[in-house]
Amino acid sequence: MDANKIIADIKSKKLQPVYLLHGEEPYYIDLVSNYMEEHVLDDAQKGFDQTVLYGKDTDFTTIVNAAKRYPMMSEYQVIVVKEAQNLKWKDDALFTAYLENPMKSTVLVFAHKHAKFDKRKKSYKLAEKIGVVLESAKLYDDKVAPWITAFVKDKGWNIHPQAAAMMAEYLGTDLSKVVNELEKLMLNVPKGQEITAGDIERNIGISKDFNVFELNTALAKRDVGKAFQIVDYFAANPRSNPIQVILGVMGGYFTKILKYHYLADKSPQVVARELGVHPFFTKEYDIAARSYNRRKTFDVIAYLREYDLKSKGLNAVNMEQGDLLKELVYKILY
Repeated sequence: MDANKIIADIKSKKLQPVYLLHGEEPYYIDLVSNYMEEHVLDDAQKGFDQTVLYGKDTDFTTIVNAAKRYPMMSEYQVIVVKEAQNLKWKDDALFTAYLENPMKSTVLVFAHKHAKFDKRKKSYKLAEKIGVVLESAKLYDDKVAPWITAFVKDKGWNIHPQAAAMMAEYLGTDLSKVVNELEKLMLNVPKGQEITAGDIERNIGISKDFNVFELNTALAKRDVGKAFQIVDYFAANPRSNPIQVILGVMGGYFTKILKYHYLADKSPQVVARELGVHPFFTKEYDIAARSYNRRKTFDVIAYLREYDLKSKGLNAVNMEQGDLLKELVYKILY
């Protein structure tokens, strides 16, 4: 079951005795548990029939004793256990026994974040049988931009593919962080209007002209002047453009160029699917592949690994980030 379906059921008062929310991506876990905490009971009822506990400060005896109480002011009592991964799950026999005969008037929510729950446990199987289990999986890097596009569309906006790619590259896979920035954008861009790279620069602070996305494009086109202009900008703003992030994104880009070389079918639809990119970008990979043959692409990937080690101090003592990037870009281009 996905988070949106769970929330829809909560809105319809289709409540279950237990909700086990677990996984490496905290965004959906927080989304459901916060909605449960805020919307099942009204403010007057919460004072009597809602309990919020924290895994590191509680135990199963406390949780089960609370779960066995009857509600005082409403049809249900709600118990939310936050940071449930900090509970001593090896000693969950009392909880397992409760799940075999749960209170129908209690809604028990476990927010088990940053790790998957052990699916071999009896408590997991019982929770799955009598209640709702949500596994919130971490997104892969190449899925973040499509996720951003879908998120803003669902909210009533559109976003340009380049803008979505910029956000994905700079914000990474932390969906809570991504959503915070998207909400900031949606406050400042009229509903129904397309969010552009310019909007991101004005509202988030990622330069639309001087970013690793534009550096990759300049390298693909072998635009020497533009490439070094961007590297100079990175050198002048190292805190906003950490070299490890830049090298990671460049590594992903040139790995996709290498993969492009080995595609038998280079039609835009196949390229987009196989490389995990928006169709908007497929022409750029064709240009990049013409600029860098297979041998050169292998060389560039090797350079990136070499400079990743140098950025961590190996064979590059006291070298500034800007100097390392300039050396690297020179090797790539020449």
